[in-house]
Amino acid sequence: MVRASLAKGSYHSLYYSIEKPLKFFQTGALLEILHCAVGIVPSSVVLTTFQVMSRVFLIWAVTHSVKEVQSEDCVLLFVIAWTVTEIIRYSFYTFSLLNHLPYLIKWARYTLFIVLYPMGVSGELLTIYAALPFVRQAGLYSISLPNKYNFSFDYYTFLILVMISYIPLFPQLYFHMMHQRRKVLSHTEEHKKFE
Repeated sequence: MVRASLAKGSYHSLYYSIEKPLKFFQTGALLEILHCAVGIVPSSVVLTTFQVMSRVFLIWAVTHSVKEVQSEDCVLLFVIAWTVTEIIRYSFYTFSLLNHLPYLIKWARYTLFIVLYPMGVSGELLTIYAALPFVRQAGLYSISLPNKYNFSFDYYTFLILVMISYIPLFPQLYFHMMHQRRKVLSHTEEHKKFE
């Protein structure tokens, strides 16, 4: 990310430099839902599904489909949040598998989300919002009546509903992580007292 920004002299073309790996890895994250379902990772299937699907949706159905938003500042916001989150999360998983989890990695996993989740969600919502005028103007993915199926779909309205869905869903994710933070870090503090 940094190399791409420095080479271009601006972060506005960052998305073009990272588009392929971003699409590959975020789409590959669909496997995480399966990993939760079969117990490889001890995470909630529902929360993981929401998190992964929101990212896949944002990458393919918004950022890929509406090229005009790819140079927006809001894209940088979610890309940075996702990148830092994944570095911390996969470091946490790796060190946990090796049975040698440094406290700093555990602390980062259960603390930095306090800033990174709202930052990522803000970037996601602002990206969808930035896409709305282009979606409406082009009639992207919309189906209007009359047609042989007697069915209509307005992608513009659908995106607004997606944005509204963050209102009940984001707090659940966020407070779940707050609960996990209290449980994991307080357990670590208590364990240190007895050593």
